[in-house]
Amino acid sequence: MRIGLALAGVCGLAFAVPAQADELRDALAQDMAGLVELYQDLHANPELSFQEFNTAKKLATRARELGFEVTEGVGQTGVVAVMKNGDGPTVMLRADMDGLPVQEQTGLPFASKARGTPASGVESGIMHACGHDTHMAAWVGAAQLLAERKDQWSGTLVMILQPAEELGLGAVAMLEDGLYERFPKPDYVLAFHDAAAAPAGFIGYTPGFALANVDSVDITVKGVGGHGAYPHTTKDPIVIASSIVMRLQTLVSRETSPLDSAVVTVGSFRAGAKHNIISDEAKLQLTVRSYSDKTRAALLEGIERIAKAEAMASGLSGDLLPVVEIEDPYTPATYNSPELTADIAEVLTARFPGRVFETDPVMGGEDFSQFRRADPDNVQTLIFWVGGVPQAEWEKAQAGEAELPSLHSPFWAPDAEKVIATATEALTAATLDLMPKAGG
Repeated sequence: MRIGLALAGVCGLAFAVPAQADELRDALAQDMAGLVELYQDLHANPELSFQEFNTAKKLATRARELGFEVTEGVGQTGVVAVMKNGDGPTVMLRADMDGLPVQEQTGLPFASKARGTPASGVESGIMHACGHDTHMAAWVGAAQLLAERKDQWSGTLVMILQPAEELGLGAVAMLEDGLYERFPKPDYVLAFHDAAAAPAGFIGYTPGFALANVDSVDITVKGVGGHGAYPHTTKDPIVIASSIVMRLQTLVSRETSPLDSAVVTVGSFRAGAKHNIISDEAKLQLTVRSYSDKTRAALLEGIERIAKAEAMASGLSGDLLPVVEIEDPYTPATYNSPELTADIAEVLTARFPGRVFETDPVMGGEDFSQFRRADPDNVQTLIFWVGGVPQAEWEKAQAGEAELPSLHSPFWAPDAEKVIATATEALTAATLDLMPKAGG
């Protein structure tokens, strides 16, 4: 709803576009055919997390041709491209590379036919169902424009291609492989993500918390099995687990401030194998979302407390109490540095009149968060949204005539040309603003 209200509020505004915007946009227009061709190639040939070998090699070659000093294999398959251009700040631009284990159903003429085996071990189709192909194409577009405009900026430009965002592991892998030690440490890190809830070419930004902490929690509920006809001789783990599921709902409704945000969702409940047998075990899988570290800690403590208390209420103790396992590492909440966000929002609002809006944070997760958390006192970060919904589909959805596919849907097919053009120009303009040439 916030996106709709924000769009309604800005669509009637008009601003004069600076002369530089025309020059930049004209140059970008000359590059668009090649960028769209690159996008289609990336879309047709996706690779899974930590398997982005061909993708990384292909884009690393592009960066070298533009004059960047390029290092491959950072954090397994990541790429770091550095261009030094005098004194000034260090700005890092990030794009993620991995596709998803999804069988594409878009019907696009360049639809992916790739197949592969993710960490789960189950072979599947592979698709850029999260739009990382548009991210990479815009990354190349921004690299081209900035390399051609070294007379307009001063400082150090670091452009990175990150693996395994979909696993929440790629950013950490690059940082642990020396991203901030082996290469110039950034003062600012910028990225964008295509959006399946906004019309193509619109830009959304959120100061402060923008995306959530994401925790995966496994609960093994133990019991005493037996015959279904004689339940009094058992300690039924299904009943206990059911009580845990219901009680977990109070963590948000009764233990979290209504002014805070949190989600506790039980996504899987597995137990038993036969009608008349009470099993001795039930397994729950949870996704837990929050923004602040304090709220996250309270939710995770509450999950363990509730699980054990419900088991104890059923007469279990000792080794028969539930086992709660929290997946590590988790994906931390993404925080957009407010001062940086305000500065870039002003730049983009002037450059894209009527197309820039502030939106609410979302409960999705993004490991872009790791780049700030690695040095929160010295690194400012901003990730913004670029709408991808084709205009005709957006209008049908607003009229109640169609449902829009979400990110990760096998049907997600953004208006890639508008996403790439908007994001390329936005990333380039933001970088030029952060790295002004002395006397410029």
